Amino acid sequence: MATLKTPVPPAGARPGLKREIGFIGLLWASTGSIIGSGWLFGAKDALQIAGPAAIISWVIGGICILILALPHAELGGMYPVSGGTARFPHYAFGGAVGASFGWFSWVQAATVAPIEVQAMINYAGHYSFAKSWLVIKQTAAGPQPTLTGSGLVVAILLMAFVTAINFLSIRKLANVNSAATWWKVGVPLLTIFMLAVFNFHPGNFTGANGFSPDGVKGILSAVSTGGIVFALLGFEQADQLAGESKNPKRDIPRAVIGSTIIGVFIYLLVQFAFLVALPPSQIGTTWKDGLDTAMTGPFADIATLVGFGWLASILYIDALISPGGTALIYVTASSRVSYGLSRNGYVPVVFEKTNKSGVPWVGLIAAFVIGCICFLPFPTWQSIVGLITSASVLMYAGAPLALGVFRRRLPDEDRPYRLPGATIMSPLAFIVANLLIMWTGWGTDWKLGVAILIGYVILVGNRVFKLNPTKPQMDWKAAQWLPVYLVGMGLIVFLSDFGPLAHPWFPLYWDIVATAVFSAIIYYWAVHVALTTEEINKVVHSALVEEEEALPLSS
Repeated sequence: MATLKTPVPPAGARPGLKREIGFIGLLWASTGSIIGSGWLFGAKDALQIAGPAAIISWVIGGICILILALPHAELGGMYPVSGGTARFPHYAFGGAVGASFGWFSWVQAATVAPIEVQAMINYAGHYSFAKSWLVIKQTAAGPQPTLTGSGLVVAILLMAFVTAINFLSIRKLANVNSAATWWKVGVPLLTIFMLAVFNFHPGNFTGANGFSPDGVKGILSAVSTGGIVFALLGFEQADQLAGESKNPKRDIPRAVIGSTIIGVFIYLLVQFAFLVALPPSQIGTTWKDGLDTAMTGPFADIATLVGFGWLASILYIDALISPGGTALIYVTASSRVSYGLSRNGYVPVVFEKTNKSGVPWVGLIAAFVIGCICFLPFPTWQSIVGLITSASVLMYAGAPLALGVFRRRLPDEDRPYRLPGATIMSPLAFIVANLLIMWTGWGTDWKLGVAILIGYVILVGNRVFKLNPTKPQMDWKAAQWLPVYLVGMGLIVFLSDFGPLAHPWFPLYWDIVATAVFSAIIYYWAVHVALTTEEINKVVHSALVEEEEALPLSS
């Protein structure tokens, strides 16, 4: 493949994004996305689902996320393009697969901001002026704070605020996010130290109905539905912003891997601190329904109970900064993903419009509207966790597939970071992604299926009504495995121990085997029928030349 040079943009060229982000900006973009509302609520929700065995759940979740992050590190260094996670499958499999995984990426990015706004409102419920924004309702996951009518209005206003900040240049936005992330890392570490060191209750490990009340199923359920995987999401932000990186081939792999390690380390300590710091008087007869404390602000409530009022005050401030910063960067990411989708010809060309600061503003407006709509069917923080988790890991599943293709078709391609043992790690990452989807459960996955169908309607409409002059080839041969994969995974979830059947076809453990075998078949099938070396080079070269024309490198 030809070496790309920075071309002079032709007269009348479309305005584009700007390469202005350094390594710290990329690292903090990913780290800031990982440390959001997940640290404020994930420990409590995981404890309610798995009991003290939630610590095991975090270890499993951390290993799974690291396995998923490593292929993104290699691909991000190879192809530093805007909205990278939406475009890697496109390069490997062509139009049909690229459009599908692009939509999965956008759904994931657009639904994170609403849950972060929900977290901000939950913690605000501590104050008298915000009491009317929430009402406690009994749900399948136990009592949960739910938005009222006035709370919905506040949520929309907060969405408008984080969207408005995104109209700044990417350099200013990265600076704002970097400043917020220093705070977001420091406050959890301070909280861990104060609560775990000065309020250590070892008896909590066997409190309520035991260390692991629901056994292995509870441990695995907590990984997906307890906010664990959701909390650890975000490493891909460096890939999403790659088209605006000053030195992407060097910085993106380091940012992806570094942010993942930082996030896993902090969250393990967060879960431990929450468990041991809980006053025994606040623990009931069961972990699910007997955890009386922390209905709106888990860590702040504990800090108040143990006499650390000053720490509680800091945590209430952090409840604005941590979720707000994550909402900010995901609104940014959703607009970049839609920008990348438009570049590939999947959505209307209007999504490529940028303002004078190089910000794709149409994508911002779309993310704001969809984010506000999400509050209607998902009025609680916990209710949307599973959907985001499934959409995220489905998006992540495209990277190991693409990596497997590139290792086979492009063995000599420049790889600033080369994943060791990729022939094993790539299929393993694909299997892990599908296990996480299964553990989320049918109650969530069928809703993701509906979102996927809506996406196909939009993609078909864009092509039928000719809303984008770019007409990518669909490459149906390379996509023959995709419908089998989507339908097959849906059936496995339905028939598994995490489905609605009283007597599942695949009971616990057998469902893991079924998912692993099915995933391996799909993986090797997909790699076998992917685009040829010549076709991949043609697609990649065309895309990167256009990217450089729209993204002049900073001097």
